[in-house]
Amino acid sequence: MAHTDALVVLTTVANADEAVNLIRELLDRRLVACGTLIPGARSLYRWDDKVADESEVVVLLKTRGARIDALQAAFETLHPYKVPELLALPVTAGAGRYLSWIDKETSLALA
Repeated sequence: MAHTDALVVLTTVANADEAVNLIRELLDRRLVACGTLIPGARSLYRWDDKVADESEVVVLLKTRGARIDALQAAFETLHPYKVPELLALPVTAGAGRYLSWIDKETSLALA
């Protein structure tokens, strides 16, 4: 297992169309190597002093630490939420070829 600066970034959006649009734009900018949609999530949270109960799509974005600042900046304009979730989880080790692919795909970031 190779050690890496790869990250899995979690975010949520309201539906699959929003997820696809976000992921495609991030791919075009080479800020992520991959985005995985997990539909059927349900989020309960406090917003404006009320408890919200919403259906959402969880999005897992695969990137690396060198791209996290640019990814966060892109979320400011691309993400449909006023306060988007952006949680970066470190990948401490993984399959060498997959990690190399993430590095390659995000090495020419345009943002």
